[in-house]
Amino acid sequence: MSNKLTGIALIAGLAFAIPQTGEAFTSKLGARVNQVNSAVFEVVPRSSGNGQVFWCSAADYAQRALRASWRARIYIARGRAPSVTTGRRSSVQFTLDPKAAGITPAPPSLSLNALNVGESMTVQEAYGYCQRSPIF
Repeated sequence: MSNKLTGIALIAGLAFAIPQTGEAFTSKLGARVNQVNSAVFEVVPRSSGNGQVFWCSAADYAQRALRASWRARIYIARGRAPSVTTGRRSSVQFTLDPKAAGITPAPPSLSLNALNVGESMTVQEAYGYCQRSPIF
């Protein structure tokens, strides 16, 4: 009888140890954020999204889920393209470590919606877009 209980406890413990795909992070603006690999995460908005949604959601995830410093920089690792984690039509991938993601930091863009590889903001700057009324 104790072997049976031990087996049940082991199975139950493994269920909690295996990451569940339904546990994606949801940002303050409602976008889903999924880890792509150890260096890159992907923001997948409810609709096609805009720069405000992508940057806010990336900062929200970096700060709350990854515990990044407000001064840390978030870089675009891949511009707008279909999601690799959900299959949805619109997503942008970000990283806190451009070297590990294999990208070169780029000069800042004058457009919030450019979303070009290598563009960056500090977590604090990008999080500021969470405080504004959403532009959909």
